[in-house]
Amino acid sequence: MEGAWDIAFLLFQVWLSIVVGLIVLPAMFGVSLGFTDIYIKVLVKTLERYDHSFLSISDHIFLLLYLVSFQIHNVFSGIIEKDDDFTLCDAFYFCKKGIENIVEDQVTQRFTSEELASWNLLTRTNNNFRYISVRLTIIWGLGVFIRYCILLPLRITLAVIGLSWLVIGTTLVGLLPTSNAKNWLSDLVHITCYRICARALSATIHYHNKENRPKKGGICVANHTSPIDIVILANDGCYAMVGQVHGGLMGVIQRSMVRSCPHVWFERSEMKDRHAAAKRLKDHIDDKTKLPILIFPEGTCINNTSVMMFKKGSFEIGGTIYPVAIKYDPQFGDAFWNSAKYNMVSYILRMMTSWAIVCNVWYLPPMTRQDGEDAVHFANRVKSAIAQQGGLVDLSWDGGLKREKVKESFKEEQQKMYSSMIVGLDCHEASEGPV
Repeated sequence: MEGAWDIAFLLFQVWLSIVVGLIVLPAMFGVSLGFTDIYIKVLVKTLERYDHSFLSISDHIFLLLYLVSFQIHNVFSGIIEKDDDFTLCDAFYFCKKGIENIVEDQVTQRFTSEELASWNLLTRTNNNFRYISVRLTIIWGLGVFIRYCILLPLRITLAVIGLSWLVIGTTLVGLLPTSNAKNWLSDLVHITCYRICARALSATIHYHNKENRPKKGGICVANHTSPIDIVILANDGCYAMVGQVHGGLMGVIQRSMVRSCPHVWFERSEMKDRHAAAKRLKDHIDDKTKLPILIFPEGTCINNTSVMMFKKGSFEIGGTIYPVAIKYDPQFGDAFWNSAKYNMVSYILRMMTSWAIVCNVWYLPPMTRQDGEDAVHFANRVKSAIAQQGGLVDLSWDGGLKREKVKESFKEEQQKMYSSMIVGLDCHEASEGPV
């Protein structure tokens, strides 16, 4: 029995030495040995070779209904003459819009996983494609073995090392008196931890326009897809985090982090007091020696296809805004966190059993509020810039609709638009209105 324990301990030592020597130490110094790049290249070749394109059922239904409505419109518009009163073709635009919203509206589809054009050998994206052929089934089975028996233990080991280093390192740094040396050590501990955690996700991150990286005393705002957005951004620079105080393991991490760096954690009661929250944020950015604040103004996770309404709070306090666009490649893994379907543990497990996390990060030029511009218009201007750079759909809908009902003001806007079409446009113009 003792011999078995000795062998197990020896294997653990070898495993830990390989992980620390080939992954952790290079990550601490920001160096890559190229293993991830080779892995991604092999993965791309494999997915291209076994590429099976498909359309979802909703795509087929939407296409069929759209063609039917289009053909009906063509028939009736050719036989009915337009006069000053209502004609049948006046209703076709509204029928088409109704069909589109029933099949696939602009809001609810943003809170479900992004649909892929081809299968990526993960059953979570399609449950039946592994049965197409014997060869594909074998490849899928081999992928399951690699992801769950090799990559998952490796990634869990790296995550434990990274989070342990964060808690222990920030706690020790927090014991030092306030000085430039303490700030430097705090930044070193934070960025080292995030680099190790990025390796735990096999993350390949491409940063663009680094000259526009957020500077101290500013506010970094970005679109929000996943909790790992923080890891993606903090892998290239340090930020002061903003969020609600939590309990459990998250609370332990928060308390240790704030000892070494002035993160902004709010109690639940403070979150409801907008003025108190705004004052704390303003006091932070007024101190040009403090790290830039990282904020996700959408307030919820969106599925990597769109940018939804930015809350105006972070645009009211003044200061320089540093917009950042984040776009994940869904071919290698779905980074979107559907909090209504998966808890945090289930989500992390899905991330660690994906092929990899591949994304692009664009640093946009800093933006400031213009004369006479209110916070809402400023927020929309920043949102549009992020959407355009990231190739995302720019939506005016509130992400809070994930859990709330549509506001009456939104309904009134749609009603006014439809009434203006009926009153002011002819049949043809109405049918060709905005989609």
